[in-house]
Amino acid sequence: MTGTSTAGAGTAHAADPGDAPGSGPAARRELLHGLPWLVWRRHRTFLRLVLLATVVGCATFAYQRIGLMDFLHTRGTTPDTSGQLANDFQNAYDTVFRSGSQLLEYLPVIVGVFLGAPLIAGEQEHGTVKLVSTQSVSRGRWVAVTLTLPLAVAVLCTALLSAAFTWLWTPAHNLALGGDWLTGGAFESTGPVPVARTLFLTACGIALGTLIKRVVPAMAATAVFALVTSLIWSELLIGRLGTLRSVSYPYDGEPNLPPDAVELDYWVSTADGKLYGIGTCINGDTEACRAKLGIVNRVSQYLDYGQMAGMQWLGAGILLALAAVVLTFIVWRTHRRPL
Repeated sequence: MTGTSTAGAGTAHAADPGDAPGSGPAARRELLHGLPWLVWRRHRTFLRLVLLATVVGCATFAYQRIGLMDFLHTRGTTPDTSGQLANDFQNAYDTVFRSGSQLLEYLPVIVGVFLGAPLIAGEQEHGTVKLVSTQSVSRGRWVAVTLTLPLAVAVLCTALLSAAFTWLWTPAHNLALGGDWLTGGAFESTGPVPVARTLFLTACGIALGTLIKRVVPAMAATAVFALVTSLIWSELLIGRLGTLRSVSYPYDGEPNLPPDAVELDYWVSTADGKLYGIGTCINGDTEACRAKLGIVNRVSQYLDYGQMAGMQWLGAGILLALAAVVLTFIVWRTHRRPL
């Protein structure tokens, strides 16, 4: 009776549908095995949320583009002097573009804080990294898989969202986000910039987590670091990525700028091109002051829309180079120093 019962239990266990091919845990491990599956399982909640947000975001951008193209085909893309077209466009699509731009501006920060910072810090805080180091898995392979899988998912999702939003924004770039492609949010939310920012901030979050070894302090430090670098990026770096172009015009006239140009600086000048600050000769007898200095023109310095792509790739290249340096430091640190 005992042998029969054991055999029956064995048969029942063998027939358990959870162990059948194509179902249960076995099916979930078909694409990921061993260490990659373990890394996915450790961070599956956040990675699934990122994947879900990517699907919803791309579908939303694609759906909105259908209506946008109908609007542009009917109304055109050149703002009128009365501002009616810009006003109608803002009423219809301002929320879509603002939300999409903010999503792609904040996504790198969110990924850096909630995925990058805890990635290794969580293993250190809970002591699981010491357990891994005592197993057959080498530390180098553990570091490689731990970094590669989450970073690949984050970069892929950001690239898809950026491509979909760029596809939506490009036909209406002179109407969307106030028509300001440089400081209105489009520069940071289209093209390669969101991908580069995601990789950079996530790498920095991982590095901070590796050094701090505590999840919550590492997340806080990453958030502060992201805020500081975002201010440096927007206030000091973006305007320097392109070569400023100048246009001179009579002192009491209006500048003839290319379409979609963004003015960054203003001067006054003499007939031979000597520049003075815009605040020169604005107090007292202004005409006598200008006559004495020979000021007859105003000068506007601007960046043209045609420079945007090159500026984005240059900025993305800088961020990717910095990310590579940070990731190299992480690999070196985890190899040479105790975790």
